[in-house]
Amino acid sequence: MDNYTGKRLDGRYEIQEVIGVGGMAVVYKAYDNIDDRTVAVKILKEEFLANEEFRRRFKNESKAIAVLSHPNIVKVFNVSYGDRLQYIVMEYVEGITLKEYIEQQGKLGIKETVHFTMQILRALQHAHDKGIVHRDIKPQNIMLLSNGNIKVTDFGIARFSYSDTKTMTDSAIGSVHYISPEQARGDTTDDRADIYSVGVVLYEMLTGQLPFQSDNSVSVALMQLQSDPKRPRELNSSIPVGLEQIVMHAMQKNTKNRYQSAAEMLLDIEEFKRNPTIRFQRDYFVDNDPTKYVPARKPVAPPSVTQVPPTKPPVVTPPVQQPVYSDEETDGNNGDRKPNDKVKQIIIGVAIGLAVLAIAIVGFCYMFTDLFDGDNLSVPKFIGLNYEEDVRDNDKYDEFKIEIQEISNSAYNDGYILNQQPSPGTKVEKDENQIVISVVSNPKKIVIPEVIGQSYELAQKTLESKGFKNIKLTPMISTEKYGDVIQIEPKEGEEVDSDTIIIVYFASDEAFVEVPDVSKDGWNVEMAQDFIESVQLVMDPEILEENSNEPAGTVIAQSPEAGEKVMPGSKVQITVSNGIPASSEAELEIILPASGSTRGNFEVFVNNESYDSKVLLMDGTSYAFTVEGSGSAASVKVFIDNREYYSCTVDFTQTPAVVSNENYSSSLSTRKAIPNVVNLSSESAIAQLEAHGFKNYKIENRIVFSDAENGVVLEQNPSSNAIIGITQTYPVTTEITLVVGVKEGV
Repeated sequence: MDNYTGKRLDGRYEIQEVIGVGGMAVVYKAYDNIDDRTVAVKILKEEFLANEEFRRRFKNESKAIAVLSHPNIVKVFNVSYGDRLQYIVMEYVEGITLKEYIEQQGKLGIKETVHFTMQILRALQHAHDKGIVHRDIKPQNIMLLSNGNIKVTDFGIARFSYSDTKTMTDSAIGSVHYISPEQARGDTTDDRADIYSVGVVLYEMLTGQLPFQSDNSVSVALMQLQSDPKRPRELNSSIPVGLEQIVMHAMQKNTKNRYQSAAEMLLDIEEFKRNPTIRFQRDYFVDNDPTKYVPARKPVAPPSVTQVPPTKPPVVTPPVQQPVYSDEETDGNNGDRKPNDKVKQIIIGVAIGLAVLAIAIVGFCYMFTDLFDGDNLSVPKFIGLNYEEDVRDNDKYDEFKIEIQEISNSAYNDGYILNQQPSPGTKVEKDENQIVISVVSNPKKIVIPEVIGQSYELAQKTLESKGFKNIKLTPMISTEKYGDVIQIEPKEGEEVDSDTIIIVYFASDEAFVEVPDVSKDGWNVEMAQDFIESVQLVMDPEILEENSNEPAGTVIAQSPEAGEKVMPGSKVQITVSNGIPASSEAELEIILPASGSTRGNFEVFVNNESYDSKVLLMDGTSYAFTVEGSGSAASVKVFIDNREYYSCTVDFTQTPAVVSNENYSSSLSTRKAIPNVVNLSSESAIAQLEAHGFKNYKIENRIVFSDAENGVVLEQNPSSNAIIGITQTYPVTTEITLVVGVKEGV
């Protein structure tokens, strides 16, 4: 095994210990001494450096993660592609793999399984939206944190969906127990390959077993292609039918019968979460006697021959039915069509052909041009282009206002467009035509100039004029003239990146003081000030505040940092927590308007800024979503087709966030029939009302004298009674009063 423990990579990453070993790389825990954080460093094994295929996969992983930003996907901080060393620096995740957790538990509970699956699907939907297919989803590549959240890792064999969609034909990509049938065959793969793998992971979490098991991987691959797994309920009868249906739908061998996207599967999971007793209108079984075509006339029996089983099912062609004509339509005794009728048929055929052509042209213009869009524009695809060569000063993009965000990514050349918002193909109005593109701009290589002997002020200006941005002036005890530069790191003449920290040491004849660490152990302002003053330093009277999970008044940062050498009497500025968490999440659930099969544009705003947008089916069902923000009184609003439908206030300073002041717009509010909950227990009655979307209720107690009426709903207002045979409906925001019996003396 390649062992870098104890070494420092590029003068920055101090390798501490091995935390994982994979097929082509070793993962180490390391300390980043520039950003002061613990990271994970994934290093390609030395024996694979000369293998172009493994180098390509390793580079694919860094490219894939670099364009992703999601709480359920591991973050990437840096990459390096040297000839002798290739590594990826990633977020360090403290936890265990989902595989280890399944092995510990045997099988997981329904609630826990659903919680993990929803997070996996959200991560995959984000990746798929960015054009990336993971292709190796398995519990070993999913990290489980102590708080119950998960992180999807290992994009080593991921690919961009707009690149070549063919897997290697000589070997199946991915772990054989979790790969889709199309991967096992070496066929084309897309987002749906990940859906199949999620189905297998879901199967394993529910049953504690893999759907296909054998002594060798070839047998497992054949099972993926040819065999059907046991139903999960055969292995664990406590699995609800609806959840089993979701598993079987995800694991369909034909991609057309599978979930078509992670979002589609997530909708069914959310529906099951709301109603665990749900049964979807689908089922899956093996059809051992497929339907065959039966011809209208009995065919002539062929001569007897030895039959050889075909490698593929024969294609049965229906016999061509000859048209039947009446006597008036025939000419003479031979039954030929009349010439006039033939002309008519030709004319009708031409007319139909022209009509079909016209419809096709109109459809093409509607789908692929802006001819019918009026003032709308279709956002072009910028991802993959070079900004300087393809976009800048290009007349074809004059209708758009393009904003550039520079990002650093050594996996791409300068000018490469890595991302864009809105996404390609989005329709936007001409007065809302701003497009934000992320353009790669990597640090430039600059030679460090000669500054030793200059004053530190002049040296700083010289370095800045060359393009260096991070210059640190450090005094050093010396007999040289005060202020003259006596040393510089890195050394003069070296070629380094423009963002490299340049340390300039200048002469000083004074004794220096080491700055103490006052931003640890939960110290308050008074304790920090006492310590600072005890070492002949001064605390800066300007105290900064920042959002933090620490209690208000706790010191969370300082400048200069602990351990730095400064002159006596220097100021130390501290930053304290204001007690407000940097951010938190709120789980919201609303009832959509009921408008049959109509789809509507669903858009969420947080503090009047667009947070999320999607198209949903307005069928009167519940819809759950998550918002993240900060502040104690954030405004959250939901607009449906540009009309305000729902609003609430969220306190993001608490974890989880607290939701209040929920309100539906009366003009759009869903109306439903109130269920009859009389004679039910108060708990069952409330559950029934909430299941129908009525969450605004209050309880009034009435003294009763019998045990049978104790805790039971005696009356409800409004009632559920129909008026003259017509079921009365109410807005889901209607307040419902429940009169509940309470036995005297209880």
